[in-house]
Amino acid sequence: MKPKPINSNYTRKPRIFNQPERFIEGWYWVLPSHKLLVGEVKPITILGKELVIYRGEDGLVVIFDAYCPHMGAHLGEGKVKGNELRCFLHHWQYDQEGFCTKIPCLDESIDTTATKSIKARNWPTDEKYGLIWVWTGENPQQSLPFIPELEVAELDIAFGGKFLIHCHPHIVMVNPIDAQHFYNIHRQVWESSFQKQELNENAIIFRYNQQCNNYNSNSPIKILRFLLNPPISYHLCYWYGSTMIVRVEIRFLHFQFNCHILYALRLIESGKTTGIRIFIAKKRPGIIGHIYGKFLLWLSKIVINAINYMSNQHGRLFPKPGKNNRNNIQFNLQHPLELDQPIIEFISHLERQKPLKWGTWSWERFTDNQQMESQKPQNVQKWRDDLAND
Repeated sequence: MKPKPINSNYTRKPRIFNQPERFIEGWYWVLPSHKLLVGEVKPITILGKELVIYRGEDGLVVIFDAYCPHMGAHLGEGKVKGNELRCFLHHWQYDQEGFCTKIPCLDESIDTTATKSIKARNWPTDEKYGLIWVWTGENPQQSLPFIPELEVAELDIAFGGKFLIHCHPHIVMVNPIDAQHFYNIHRQVWESSFQKQELNENAIIFRYNQQCNNYNSNSPIKILRFLLNPPISYHLCYWYGSTMIVRVEIRFLHFQFNCHILYALRLIESGKTTGIRIFIAKKRPGIIGHIYGKFLLWLSKIVINAINYMSNQHGRLFPKPGKNNRNNIQFNLQHPLELDQPIIEFISHLERQKPLKWGTWSWERFTDNQQMESQKPQNVQKWRDDLAND
């Protein structure tokens, strides 16, 4: 069946999608939990904002704005004292909520109420799936990204490595719901369309219930066909436009198992992406169950990495910085087909969320005129010019 066009004059200009100067308020990964030891403090930069992170004696992680409220000394040079952080310059000390608890030059008999008005800006922080996460707003409005069917289960995880690529995270997010990409790059043929479910205002699920039933005979993946027994089905859950959880049903030598892969992405300078991949499985009881679980994680990594490696077109779609100085995919959707409907749904979902400014994390408020302008029909040439100037 031939794919049909949806609207040949699609010219809506996104305000959030693929825009390097703003991002969605939400939970973003910071670093792997094992990279921050008890008593350790580190300077970090997340979404253009300088921060400092430390882990107290109680094991809790705390994130502050980078500079001391007193004179602007960088708290990353400070020292963890119990569960508090002490500035290196004048030894002012801050508790986990950011309140100043100690100013050494003041007499101890002085009422400390005065120091409570001095506060380092702290940010909501949590840990899950082996990662440290930070919420980029005042109070978390939604939960951390989670896997519904594994939410109450004990889990095994395996890190699949960090990556750095030369395009916006939103473009990476679009890739798994791009049906034309699967046919042309992976040579997979899909028999059915997607089903969409909005889990909440910040999370959307795409399910492919009918299965990818074959590979094109010209695909290099055919080398794996004697091991992988198609069909393979999967669904994806997107959080805050930056974190993606993929559930893949894999059949291997007539064994069937579900693989959960978390892709945590984050926008960095010049519209590039840094990310980390984590394989997740339900923990099984006993020694045999433990070994079996680790084997499934290892097998999942082998299969997914083999497919990605053999699809060498990925290297051209998402080049690593340093390989060339250009962005090989400038998103410019003008003539969508029915196959592109998931991409349009994803963009629409992002555009309804709360935008924050890169670097300051302040709310990006759009005026009514801006909203009307973004929805106003534009001719194709103006759409092209606007994108070229972004």
